[in-house]
Amino acid sequence: MKIGFIQTSPLFGNITANVEYAVEKIKSLDSDLIVLPELFSTGYQFKSRKEVSLLSESVPDGYTTRMLMDTARRMKTFIVFGIAEKGRRGFYNSSVLVGPRGFISAYRKSHLFWYEKRFFSPGNTGFRVHDIGIARIGMMICFDWVFPEVCRVLALNGADIICHPSNLVLPHCPQAMITRCLENRVFAVTANRVGSESRTAGSPLKFIGKSQIVDPDGRVLCRASDNKVETMVIDINPKLARDKRITPKNDLFVDRRVDLFIPPKFYKSRRYKVFS
Repeated sequence: MKIGFIQTSPLFGNITANVEYAVEKIKSLDSDLIVLPELFSTGYQFKSRKEVSLLSESVPDGYTTRMLMDTARRMKTFIVFGIAEKGRRGFYNSSVLVGPRGFISAYRKSHLFWYEKRFFSPGNTGFRVHDIGIARIGMMICFDWVFPEVCRVLALNGADIICHPSNLVLPHCPQAMITRCLENRVFAVTANRVGSESRTAGSPLKFIGKSQIVDPDGRVLCRASDNKVETMVIDINPKLARDKRITPKNDLFVDRRVDLFIPPKFYKSRRYKVFS
């Protein structure tokens, strides 16, 4: 299958322009799956909860999701994109998966970064995997990469490809995703943005770009620049992610010593002296 990303530089608050740009790009591509950045339709640095309310949209009946559902239907492709979602009980930094037959699912970001905690509620969807026929798709968003459990749970749930809409400002993620793919033997598509935003006094943000696709052997199949709007599409065989063997005698998941893993109650009790 052909998978790819669109590395963008959105105009803050101009949803129509940002969505129209993405739609035109997707229409020019020959792809089975394309991934757009986190919050691609709005921009990232909100000033207030009121601003989030004005720019967030319902899913799946909001403008952005409807436009990309229509594009997916016309182009017979699957699209993953980041959006500010207006939920019943708050706002979420979400990733949406749509395809030729319409809306498939939304994932709400589990691990909020920095000022996101002022405006968005922590995600409550968990880590679901969706069989789209040609591959099994999981979603995570930006800062989720810091937590290895996210990719591990998606891989254990059967994901072949992890779609990773991002607005990265820290420098470590592109290299860290190599390890995430190696330790789970999955493909990952990280779609980041470029440019900068200085909408909050004293907190300017510069986005690092470097969108990339990594394979189950940890090879970077393609990587964008750190400062240009770019689009890349490559061919992969998603079934390679279903072979978890490292050697003929070692299976990545079968060999896990879950009997030795620290139980969750350890963290709740904070009994760190266990290690002394």
